Amino acid sequence: MQNTTPLTLPSRVPNTWRSLLVLVGFILVGMSVGNILAVLVLVKVLGSGQGIADMDIINTLIRSPQDVPNGWYALLLLQAMAHVSTYLIPPLLYWFYIERRKLHDFRTRPFTPPVLWGLTLVVVLAFMPLNSLIIEWNAEMKLPDALGGVEQWMRSQEDQLARLTDFMTAFETPKQFVVAMLVIGVLPAIGEEVLFRGVLQRKLTEQWVNPHLAIWVAAALFSAIHVQFYGFLPRMLLGALFGYLYYWSGSLLIAIFAHFVNNGIMVLMLYLYHLGLVDYNIEDNESVPWPAALASLVVTVALLYGIRRQSKPQVA
Repeated sequence: MQNTTPLTLPSRVPNTWRSLLVLVGFILVGMSVGNILAVLVLVKVLGSGQGIADMDIINTLIRSPQDVPNGWYALLLLQAMAHVSTYLIPPLLYWFYIERRKLHDFRTRPFTPPVLWGLTLVVVLAFMPLNSLIIEWNAEMKLPDALGGVEQWMRSQEDQLARLTDFMTAFETPKQFVVAMLVIGVLPAIGEEVLFRGVLQRKLTEQWVNPHLAIWVAAALFSAIHVQFYGFLPRMLLGALFGYLYYWSGSLLIAIFAHFVNNGIMVLMLYLYHLGLVDYNIEDNESVPWPAALASLVVTVALLYGIRRQSKPQVA
């Protein structure tokens, strides 16, 4: 007979808010150390040993990476180092040394039905048309006239991030495709799910008992930390989707897989588009027809219901 008893948490869990402040401290330290290491590595790789001139190269890489020799690889290296030092290493150190837990403690249920992997793949794909429509709506957000200065600043930040994103996703060779899949697809899926679902969502659930509140707060923070104001809502919905997949399946690997599918499909489609093998640019905010968005909503809800039913015997 299948064992469906939920795994028990350690009897002594540190005070939630105090421990989360420690987590924030770990992240800030990791971010600072990672940025310093990234600059040192890039100066070594790109620089000429002339001090100020080398720092000018780093500044140019951030502002206009296309003007730097091998700027694409340098920017992806910077992205990878910053991501690992901010999202992956700090929460793991916190988990091991502050929470005194192990990797298998990210699992909250003793068994994950194999069918959930297939359902997870399909639900992420089914959600994409609906989320594309939400992306379009969010991109058209307008603030009141009194906040015109704030809106102008937000737009400038958004445009700068968009230029960097366009440059990072402009790849055509198999080598670049592999590097992009690792940096844009794999690393964010692991690091962000460890931090926002594995640690933050779990800690908030323990504090509030209400898992739904924890899922949505973690999803909002997940979206906010990307500092993309005109993509906040669709990214929050994605975060909530990953959060419910983690909550219902009990496996952080399911949430990581879902995140990877979402990012990996984008990387693959961009690669095929740049090769001229497909005509559709997945980054274009083309209007999604209402019937397609409605069908996406219905299929997504149905699949989530099926995923919840698969996990129901294990949910108290």
